[in-house]
Amino acid sequence: MRIILIIIAAVAVAVVAFAGGRAAHAGRSRVQVVAAENVYGDIAARIGGSRVSVTSLLSSPSADPHLYEPGTSSGLAVARARVVIQNGAGYDAFMDRLERAAPSRSRVVVTVADVLQVSGHDANPHLWYDVPRLGAIADAIAGALSRADPAGSAAYRAGARRFLASCSGLRAEVRSIRNRFRGAPVAYTEPVPGYLVAAAGLRNVAPQSFTRAVQDGSEPTPIAVAQMTSLVADRKVRVLLYNDQVVSPITARIRDTALAHDVPVVGVGELLPAHLRFEQWQLQQARSLAKALAR
Repeated sequence: MRIILIIIAAVAVAVVAFAGGRAAHAGRSRVQVVAAENVYGDIAARIGGSRVSVTSLLSSPSADPHLYEPGTSSGLAVARARVVIQNGAGYDAFMDRLERAAPSRSRVVVTVADVLQVSGHDANPHLWYDVPRLGAIADAIAGALSRADPAGSAAYRAGARRFLASCSGLRAEVRSIRNRFRGAPVAYTEPVPGYLVAAAGLRNVAPQSFTRAVQDGSEPTPIAVAQMTSLVADRKVRVLLYNDQVVSPITARIRDTALAHDVPVVGVGELLPAHLRFEQWQLQQARSLAKALAR
């Protein structure tokens, strides 16, 4: 609670200072965009080009995003932002706190879960893996930028089209997997790649009692662990998709068991690695999945 109060106080000071200087810089500065996750930050930067300046709060692919605690710098970034992009579906609830700490009628907020109409306690929040609906995400971001900067509307629409065109290889790879391996049984340690698996026509057979517990940061039951172990030890799945960004002793044991029994393991992550564009990262993972299925 003390951390949040400190953030609120710092943000309040920043808002006053920002409001005082905003009029002097109106029309000359780039649109300030804050993305909760760098996957959306990359998409926004690609759509907005030179008209936007993007800050991504969750950006380290080696860190556990579920343990993220926003600091003062995050609060200040949100306070100054004209556009905020967040995932929703409970994945980045800290964004709501930051936005309440610095209320603004002019700020445009994109919640991707609302755009895709994903809700409910059991919803998979890893929405950036939903390849077929990347167009809806890009259009929502372009629309938000246009509301914040109407003069750039045409540029943002063009940017969204360019981004979607850059994803053509990714979409083709997903279609290829579906055509070649439709119905193949796979398992994942948690639902990070769930939308990709569904789009590729694969069949996830991992027990939900295991995958949801891992996603929620709790211990799967002994029965769930035994079921998951049996899937890989008895080679009932073609591939194990493994979240190599958030690792626990239990998931590491499942991975090691899969490798020991010659079940291919494909690593997936929750955040965009440095020096890669969104579609490059997703295409690499899709190609790894295709290669593993072909073994």
